[in-house]
Amino acid sequence: MTGTSPIPHLVVDDAEAAIDFYARAFGAVLESKVPHQDGKRLMHAHLTIGDGPLFLVDDFPEYEFAVAMSPARLGGSSITIHLQVPDADEAWNRAIDAGAVSVMDLQDQFWGDRYGVVKDPFGHYWSIGGPIKK
Repeated sequence: MTGTSPIPHLVVDDAEAAIDFYARAFGAVLESKVPHQDGKRLMHAHLTIGDGPLFLVDDFPEYEFAVAMSPARLGGSSITIHLQVPDADEAWNRAIDAGAVSVMDLQDQFWGDRYGVVKDPFGHYWSIGGPIKK
């Protein structure tokens, strides 16, 4: 398959709050959103972070299939979304200031990056990496 790139599609509790958090933490830009008929949840939201798309959806417990479960309902998350940035310290501080929690502190790594992992308020893990400043 040429021309096909994967797009992370995150299930969250409170997609509107997640849109706000991802904008503050990672500079996400909202491209579009589709509300659910209940007026409280989102069926779909399309954001971009840097050059990459990110899709969001609210958790819908009434639809019992695995792709519609938030980390809270699943009891955790099995993936980490990686952000490779020019300045890991700036990106790290922005995420922490927005409400992310450190899971693995940002530090210089043997492979040449400053790297760390945060957990967002919705249960998803984000690794942040960037070149070590000399």
